[in-house]
Amino acid sequence: MYKISIEPSDIEKLPLGSFPGTIVVINKPGRELNRAIAYLKSQPMLGFDTETKPVFTPGQQHHNIALLQLSGPDRAYLFRIFNLGMRHRLCRILGDPLIVKIGAAVHDDVRGLKKYMPFQEAGFVDLQKIAYEWGIRDKSVKKLAANILGMRISKTQQLSNWEAPELSDAQKMYAATDAWVCLEMYRKLLTSPKHPLTPEQLAPQQTQQNG
Repeated sequence: MYKISIEPSDIEKLPLGSFPGTIVVINKPGRELNRAIAYLKSQPMLGFDTETKPVFTPGQQHHNIALLQLSGPDRAYLFRIFNLGMRHRLCRILGDPLIVKIGAAVHDDVRGLKKYMPFQEAGFVDLQKIAYEWGIRDKSVKKLAANILGMRISKTQQLSNWEAPELSDAQKMYAATDAWVCLEMYRKLLTSPKHPLTPEQLAPQQTQQNG
């Protein structure tokens, strides 16, 4: 069984986890994009995430999604969407019900991608919406990864510039790990017995206040 919630102090004691495979950045159409599509189409499940350049000034217009990450168990592709745009072949993968895409808060990510090109998504799993079935109330990827996989993932690059001319090695690893870890968590959950949270466990503070 997993913990209902995990404390930050417990997370800090866990070993640091990161994507163990090959990371490929796709900036433009060509051979690498073709290879990426072929690999992704061959996978039954993919980890999914996006990154957006942060806004630090109040009132400043929010940026569009800069990066789309799709990861298999041994290969992660980082698509620089703000350069590349959304390609029809990428949209077909995101709309293929036979390829399961696993992420967290996927609705917002998908909505952001549709600003580049409309598509009909299918085959998505949102870890935030299913974790309760295994007795987990936490929502953040960092807490979920600690609880399910027993690893600590770094979030230090989250607010970095995802529209930079070149992504740093740290950015690449962060982006790949965020997608891959969603895939690994789902694979682990599928092999774990379910212990759904009760309504009281889902909202303990509200229950206490009403009581």
